[in-house]
Amino acid sequence: MVTDPISDMFTRIRNSNVKLHEKVDIPLSKLKLEIAKILKKEGYISNFKNVEDGKQGILRIYLKYSSEGEMVLKGIERISKSSLRIYRGYEDIPRVVNGLGVAIVSTSNGLMTDRQARRDKIGGEIMGYVW
Repeated sequence: MVTDPISDMFTRIRNSNVKLHEKVDIPLSKLKLEIAKILKKEGYISNFKNVEDGKQGILRIYLKYSSEGEMVLKGIERISKSSLRIYRGYEDIPRVVNGLGVAIVSTSNGLMTDRQARRDKIGGEIMGYVW
């Protein structure tokens, strides 16, 4: 049993990325699907899809690499954990790698990037950083 499914998702992506795997399978949830949408929109993964398995479902994420075979996704880190939630107002949301990375923020309007949260002036829980 996994106690923190988002940390598990980030760890699976990080490990598969380091091993240069083409894809990674993760147990599906609505929150993980929204995170995958943000990763695709920001260009960190090439694609994702929902694979039916007769149970919970599987989120299949296709990892992205440069033409030289280098990782596009350099790092992914869980910030707010089940043991310690991290909340920030929109003015205090940190910039990841001086704005080159993305913070994934859970707000009252759903999941969004740090740039969207600052633009819409909405704070929330800092789910993780991607760079």
